[in-house]
Amino acid sequence: MDPHPPHRAGQDAAALGLLSAPASVRDNVEERHVQREGEPMELHPPAGLSSREKILWAAATMLGEDPPTTPSVRAIAARAGVSAGSVQHHFPSQRMLMTEALSRFYDALLPDDSVHDTSIPPRDRLVNSLQRLLTPAQAGTDPREEWLRVIDRYTRNPPTDTLREEYLSIERSLRQRIEYCLTVLQDEGALAPGDNQRRARFLYTVISGISIAQALPAEASLGKTEIEVLRNAAEYVLDEHRA
Repeated sequence: MDPHPPHRAGQDAAALGLLSAPASVRDNVEERHVQREGEPMELHPPAGLSSREKILWAAATMLGEDPPTTPSVRAIAARAGVSAGSVQHHFPSQRMLMTEALSRFYDALLPDDSVHDTSIPPRDRLVNSLQRLLTPAQAGTDPREEWLRVIDRYTRNPPTDTLREEYLSIERSLRQRIEYCLTVLQDEGALAPGDNQRRARFLYTVISGISIAQALPAEASLGKTEIEVLRNAAEYVLDEHRA
């Protein structure tokens, strides 16, 4: 099993503008056991966890420690206090482990309870969810540096199968977050029935483009333009198939 998902665990994805967030990870993730700034690093899993939960704790924690690399199975096993065989027993493939670890990582990094707040208009809830996937400027990260990191890792040389799967894992995790928001809106009747996977791919492409624009020279009004683009994209999806 080969380990690797970007941006601290999907870290390089950081560069998608969507994936980066060294500072935000430490500032916003405590419940998932990712180190917070100014706090000592947890070296052992909390007491009472099952072997499977220890492995996920270790993977999510290590994903948040050292971008843009992904910890090896041996390293995850050592941090979790289990054998490498136990990791492979619970997660037969690297993809299975990283998919679930990334999901937990982003749940901690990008909590979004507002999507369920029906007092907020559906469009605004969708826009808020998309904004959370973009690295906030105030997070202390440089979009240009993050994109250079991603380009160097995934495109400077032909990517290995491991790197390819690493990047795709990050992308899948982020698209799933968008799809979840769309499903919530659809279930409450704010979004017409349809292919939410396709809609999520469209919205993911939009925020990917915005994240690239963040790394390029721009006028001071870029922030306003970003909001307008996200609102237009959200309105397009919400109005689709409606009479």
